[in-house]
Formats: sequence, structure tokens, C-alpha cells
Amino acid sequence: MTPRSMTYRRTVDRIVQLISLLAASLGIAVLAWILWEVLRRGVAALNWTFFTEVYAPPSMGGGGVANAIFGTAIMTLMASALAIPLGFLAGVFLSEFGATSRLADQIRFSTNIMMGIPSIIIGLFVYTLVVVPMRTFSAYAGAASLAIIMFPVVARTTEDMLKLVPNELRESALALGAPRWRVTFSIVFRAAKVGLLTGVLLSVARASGETAPLLFTALNNQYWSDNLSQPTANLTVTIFNYAMGPYKPLQQIAWGASLLIMVGVLFLTVVARLLLAGKGAKQ
Repeated sequence: MTPRSMTYRRTVDRIVQLISLLAASLGIAVLAWILWEVLRRGVAALNWTFFTEVYAPPSMGGGGVANAIFGTAIMTLMASALAIPLGFLAGVFLSEFGATSRLADQIRFSTNIMMGIPSIIIGLFVYTLVVVPMRTFSAYAGAASLAIIMFPVVARTTEDMLKLVPNELRESALALGAPRWRVTFSIVFRAAKVGLLTGVLLSVARASGETAPLLFTALNNQYWSDNLSQPTANLTVTIFNYAMGPYKPLQQIAWGASLLIMVGVLFLTVVARLLLAGKGAKQ
């Protein structure tokens, strides 16, 4: 095989770099366009009524999304209370206790599959297991679907962050006679706390913007949900319903709710990235 000249290699390298730059620029431009449109259309809907009132007939101005904000917050909190501890425990097992076991390989394989499952499939799964037996949509079913989405993110992030902790810390603590569980939760967790928090924020950011699973589990409610065992209002399904309707006031509220979710997700993502970057700089 005739070796290729240095000029040819440099030319190919520059062409590939140019194509990569153009592709990245196109993606950034589309993202910036989306952000600008949501910001431009959504700001007009943000007022005191938007945050404090519930649905009102379009002839009266459309009302607000206070009940949807509350429902989204409640379901996200319940999902976090379920998924984060289980994700931490799974990550600890994968990293500290069963790293090379056959069970750990199966858990890693399962979490990788769960991270790639479309959220609508998770919604159908929870609908079959929770909504059908209960014979009603509910905030509990919605929280269960969000927890399933969050769990693999927390588990894999926890494993990866704990593996970055130097083994010397573990060995030093074990040499002093500390039990393995205390070493893990008192020393290893403390050393990896920034990375663990990053994983939690990323999982919350991903779950808080989901619509498909909530359509099959929590559905929606135009008014305050006094009973979490009944259909519960949430921002994403409210956006879907309002945006698909013919009424301009409700469409305007949908843009405002979209802006609210976008800002929340961007905030959590940026904070997570900054925490992770700060951790890398310290190392």
C-alpha cells in the first residue's frame, strides 16, 4: 500500500474539521432559534396571574398555570424521593461491592437499556401496572413513570463518580478498622459529592420536561388537585393541551409554560455542568 502524502492527510483533516464545524454551527443555530422563539413568545404570558391562577375560559383571558406548577413540583419530588435513593444504592453496589459480579453486569446492562427506552413506552408500562389496577390516573402513577426515567441516570452517574475516587482513600480508612459501609458513605460519598449532585440534577432536568409518560399516567386537571390519587395537573401536558387548541389566550399561556420549563431545565443543566467542571478543575 502506497503511503499517503502529508499534504493529502492535512487536506482531509481540514475538510473533516470544516464539516464538523459546520454541523456544530448548524446545531447551535437551531438551538438558539428555538430558545429565542420560546423566549420571545413566552415572556408576554408571564405575569402575576400566570403564577397564581388556574384555568379560566378563553373569553376571560385564559387564567394561569399555578395548579400545573404545583402538580409538576409534587410529582418531581415524589419521583426524586423514590429514584434517587434507589439509584444511589444501585450505584454503590456497582462500584463498591459487586463491581465484577455477574449481577452487576446484568444491572449495568439493564440500566443502559432503561436509559434508551422511549419515555412513551415507560408511560404505557406504568399505565398497565398502576393506572389500570387503580382505575384512575393519578399523581402517584405520574411520579412512578418519572422515577423510572430518573433511576438509570442516577445509578450510572453514581457508579462513574464513585469510581473516580482514589482507592487510597478506601484503603486508608479500611486500615484504620472502619467497616466497609462506613467507608463508602462517610468517605467515598463525601469525596464524590459534587459528581453525585450533578447526576441528581441531570436526572431531575430530564424527568421534569417529559410529556408522553404523564399523558398515560397523571393525565391532567384544569383545577387544583386536592387528591393525588386523581388526575393531576402538570406543565407538560397543559402545554400540549393548550397549544393544540384554537384559543389564542391559551396558546399564549402554553408559550409561557414552555419558557418556564425551558429556563428550569437549562438552569439545572448549567448548574450540573458547572459543578462537574469545578470538580474536574480541582482534580
